[in-house]
Amino acid sequence: MRELTLRSVILGGLLTLLFTAANVYLGLKVGLTFATSIPAAVISMAILRLLRGGTILENNIVQTIASAAGTLSAIIFVLPGLVILGYWQGFPFVTTAAVCATGGILGVMFSVPLRRALVTGSDLPYPEGMAAAEVLRIGSAEGSGAAENQQGLRTIIVTSLASAGISLLIAMKLMVGEIAKYIRVGAGATGAATSLSYALLGVGHLVGLSVGMAMLTGIVITWLGLVPYFSQGVAGADVVAIANGVFRAKARFIGAGTIGVAAIWTLLKIIGPIISGIRSALAANAARGSGETLPLAERDLPIKQVALVILATMIPIAFLLWQFIAGGPLAVHSGVLIATTVVYILLAGVVIASVCGYMAGLIGASNSPISGVGILAVVGVSLMMLAFIGRGSDVTTTEAMVAYALFATAIVFGIATISNDNLQDLKTGQVVGATPWRQQVALVIGVGFGSLAIPGVLDLLNTAFGFAGAPGAREQALAAPQALLISALAKGVLGGDLEWPLLGLGAVIGVVIIAIDELLGRARKLRLPPLGVGMGVYLPMSLTLLIVVGSVIGTRYDAWAERQPDPETAKRFGVLAATGLIVGESLFGVAFAGIVAATGKDAPLAVVGAGFEPIALWGGLAMFAGLVWWIYRLTRRASR
Repeated sequence: MRELTLRSVILGGLLTLLFTAANVYLGLKVGLTFATSIPAAVISMAILRLLRGGTILENNIVQTIASAAGTLSAIIFVLPGLVILGYWQGFPFVTTAAVCATGGILGVMFSVPLRRALVTGSDLPYPEGMAAAEVLRIGSAEGSGAAENQQGLRTIIVTSLASAGISLLIAMKLMVGEIAKYIRVGAGATGAATSLSYALLGVGHLVGLSVGMAMLTGIVITWLGLVPYFSQGVAGADVVAIANGVFRAKARFIGAGTIGVAAIWTLLKIIGPIISGIRSALAANAARGSGETLPLAERDLPIKQVALVILATMIPIAFLLWQFIAGGPLAVHSGVLIATTVVYILLAGVVIASVCGYMAGLIGASNSPISGVGILAVVGVSLMMLAFIGRGSDVTTTEAMVAYALFATAIVFGIATISNDNLQDLKTGQVVGATPWRQQVALVIGVGFGSLAIPGVLDLLNTAFGFAGAPGAREQALAAPQALLISALAKGVLGGDLEWPLLGLGAVIGVVIIAIDELLGRARKLRLPPLGVGMGVYLPMSLTLLIVVGSVIGTRYDAWAERQPDPETAKRFGVLAATGLIVGESLFGVAFAGIVAATGKDAPLAVVGAGFEPIALWGGLAMFAGLVWWIYRLTRRASR
């Protein structure tokens, strides 16, 4: 069966360029990017069907290449910080592309041995990977029978249209996109918020109750504990500004501490399977060398070649680091800085690839708190600099140190973004019967396409709009929220004014959650994944609450499915319905990003003014809930 073909590479490359541009703009404007695997799979199936002879494995290669757009574009959470600092005036094409490419290639290489540990040898749900696999299987007429495929395809189409329709109504301002209520708690404040997002609901269905309850625990810790406590006595009459300000300034750093401890614990728990995966890869390499024919599902890139690529990539990275500090105040420390940074990238890359792969398997790549990993990475780089060269003796040196920390973090962040997505794609490939090494090559190709697209888009947006907080920023400057936060964090560490107690408190919370989770495991009760709790603390409630709701709905649906004559078929249709919810919003997200970019307006599809908001609120909420009930009722009927 055709798989890694020239036309799949060309189509995947074109989709990567398109989606990367849309994601860079959307990420800098609102701080969020959208997953592109499913939209790419849908578009690929439509085009290859017209060209005739398209296979499910070809379509899988297209979505694998294009998925780099939704992940590598997250480099915008770091690199714009150099412009915000005033250290860069724009984005040098070759340097920016090289940073993206080297980090991305390392992300692919580090995750090769992780496939055996976290994909084939793990029961992680991989919600987006499974959803993409279902889309490919249904669209390619693969499955248990033609009738079931037809019914399954109809389920995906109907739920996709419902999801896209709700997104359209929100874009037209006929429905609110988010519902929030903030209140006073003594002299402090707190609140509750949720997005009306069917994609988040679908993710909740796919990840299950354990992850949902872990995120709910994090929400409770933040909004019933941290925010009310730290907002006590904060001056101001605007309760919304107080609650959200405390969340951004205090709770998110605490959440980063929780994620850090949970990440270390997760790594310790999966280190055994990782080592087994490496041994298995070495064994497969030896078997290949002796002439033995390996099953398709075991054919990764040879582990020796992976190691050579990793070591070879260190050469251009060392050159990039030298070029960045040459002629500046840090040039005198170039030897020790470059050597320690290269070692840091190697060691941190292994940890980050493992943790990001695990997080993506837990709740999906698009919902993984990748900016939290960026926070931990920039803290690590900054502490390394303090340990080896000390604090800057003047303002110019300190600014150069902050810029270097961001530049090095950008490379590490490239590893994080790609490994966050890579295992999700490999899970899709496992389900549809793809060859792992061909997918791994496709991911490297996708990294190349994305690396070529990102610098030009960044430079264009910087010239047209600029970034909030940068010298001479204009009124219409793009917010670039994560880049602003990570830049401030680097300044805090290297300038000596970071609130370490917040990270420490988050670490203590993480230790307590780990202990509770282990006790629940021994008692054979519902587990409480520590990373899930950390995500609930770190991410805004508007992005997490509906995942919790979706996990409860999905559990109730599966309980109903267990009572049916064919439980597995009934459960599969539930997965298809959840997949459609993700597909519809993802496709609309692509289209809407293009409309926003073309018009330059925040709300180009709005048809009503602010006076319509009460109807948009209550009417929209009723429509959202009613449509959820209708979708699951329809899914039950379809599965019988």
